[in-house]
Amino acid sequence: MKTSIATVTLSGELPEKLEAIARAGFDGVEIFENDFLAFDGSPADVGRMARDLGLEITLFQPFRDFEGMPDALRTRTFDRAERKFDVMQELGTDMVLVCSNVSQAAHGGIDRAAADFQELGERAAKRGLKIGYEALAWGRYVNDHRDAWEIVRRANHPNVGLILDSFHSLSRKIDINSIRSIPKEKIFIVQLADAPLIDMDLLYWSRHFRNMPGEGDLPVTPFTEAVASTGYDGFFSLEIFNDQFRGGSTRAIAADGHRSLIYLADQVRRSVKTPIGAVMPDRAIVKGIGFVEFATDEDEAVGLIALLRTLGFRKTAVHRSKKVTLFEQGGIRILVNVDPLGFANAAYAVHGTFAYALALIVEDAAEAYRRALSLDAEPFRQAVAEGELEFPAIRGVGGGLIYLIDEKTPLGRFSEIDFEPVPAESAEDAGLLLVDHIAQTVAYDEMLTWLLFYTSIFETDKTPMVDIIDPGGVVRSQVIENSSGALRITLNGAENRCTLAGHFIAEKFGSGIQHLAFSTNDILATAQALREQGFKPLHISPNYYDDLEARFGLEPELTDRLKAENILYDRDDRGEYFQLYSSTYGEGFFFEIVERRGYRGYGAPNALFRIAALKKQMRPEGIPRDAG
Repeated sequence: MKTSIATVTLSGELPEKLEAIARAGFDGVEIFENDFLAFDGSPADVGRMARDLGLEITLFQPFRDFEGMPDALRTRTFDRAERKFDVMQELGTDMVLVCSNVSQAAHGGIDRAAADFQELGERAAKRGLKIGYEALAWGRYVNDHRDAWEIVRRANHPNVGLILDSFHSLSRKIDINSIRSIPKEKIFIVQLADAPLIDMDLLYWSRHFRNMPGEGDLPVTPFTEAVASTGYDGFFSLEIFNDQFRGGSTRAIAADGHRSLIYLADQVRRSVKTPIGAVMPDRAIVKGIGFVEFATDEDEAVGLIALLRTLGFRKTAVHRSKKVTLFEQGGIRILVNVDPLGFANAAYAVHGTFAYALALIVEDAAEAYRRALSLDAEPFRQAVAEGELEFPAIRGVGGGLIYLIDEKTPLGRFSEIDFEPVPAESAEDAGLLLVDHIAQTVAYDEMLTWLLFYTSIFETDKTPMVDIIDPGGVVRSQVIENSSGALRITLNGAENRCTLAGHFIAEKFGSGIQHLAFSTNDILATAQALREQGFKPLHISPNYYDDLEARFGLEPELTDRLKAENILYDRDDRGEYFQLYSSTYGEGFFFEIVERRGYRGYGAPNALFRIAALKKQMRPEGIPRDAG
């Protein structure tokens, strides 16, 4: 797949945009006219910048309100086109995008439009240029790619072709199978954009809410499959209008765009069996969480380890060459890293005590790693002592680490090779079994990045976004999960620091894991065991339980037990859900224990009450961390 992106997609000045586009790995770039007009240099300067960065200028755009103009305006329209041609030749591009007319002065009629394009094609041909015609979803007379294709067909000029834009076709629910009959040589370029499903005016939807393929809800993959079936082998280009992107990191958005096209090409290649994308391994199937690792120092580790022991975790081994301790319970492994050297120490220096790394158990770690690198994930390597295991690793949320482990290097062997066992501690098991889910808090404008990251590399799906109400604002929450439930990650996007999630990001200097949820088969028995070991649960308002009994018709005896143990409850059409929380550790981190009885959600209705209780423990603004 030859990849391109329109400069309008990114924030920043034109030179910054071009550098980010090249750095992300794109082959080409569409120069949006307003980006050029705001630049002080000449068209030739822009062309040189692009070529020096290894970019082909795929087209210049847009040229508006062209076809069907009345005679009084028609001459001026062609004069405008000639000026555009002058700029294009200086830029060093041979194609201009002409979008369907929205002017109230325009006349309709396919033959009239075709005649205009036939003449424009003649003028372009004299300069070695091409005209690409695109149907805007809100065009006055032409708002369907089938009509645009008919105009191109009747114009019957080799320098006039069709530009297909996924948003314009999919937003109007136009039959994408109509694309399959278009000759590939008449498709001049394909523009791609996804979007969340929102019921609003098409123009407003397009101008503010487009996103990368795979980040929204439109069937962009079937659209691209229809294009690929024609044999089209030209550029696939991103044209994204999104307020969040235009205010975000230029490099990060460009990198997301490139990843989205690689992932899309992989999906299409598998479906259509065409050489549209590079061959890469399948999305990695995650079988479980191998371990979660905390970075801390000797002093702060005391409090963390004390909390783990009240949860029933036992110290089972120490690392042979590093200051790392392994704690276990059921199938859960927690590493506490206080080593003064290496990446963990650097993570602690920036973030404080932090769950900076997790290991995912996959079917084939080498293949999963190869796929991640094919999708532009950042690799991570750190020196290990002779004879110790080295796991493939990539950088994840907040710059943390994701280790990839498979059955060829089972965790038992990992513990045996890298760790020395210690005498078993006497702590009582609390019945915790596995990591149920991991909650990662990110800045809201990073959510799409990480949704695409996880869903493109791992065999996962995303759930619809929900709003979590915090007394200090709204937090957007979305889940990435696989069908087995072995991997569940909740992404919580914070927009301001007044929320619990926003406070966590501000105090930890970035995104990361804010809480870990462990599963149990009997939460009441677990709560009793935890209480006996000194665990201090998060206190939930008694008013919650009065309402709970009324809403669900619970037996008073059950309600009383839940209230006594500070356990929250929810129910859906599949079953019941019980939640027990720890108090906060540090600046907003906490643990959760859950029992699922067929329930597939995450207790979103309880989030308000949990957050209100947790926020009572937050350090007030302006009070130093070490204030007594």
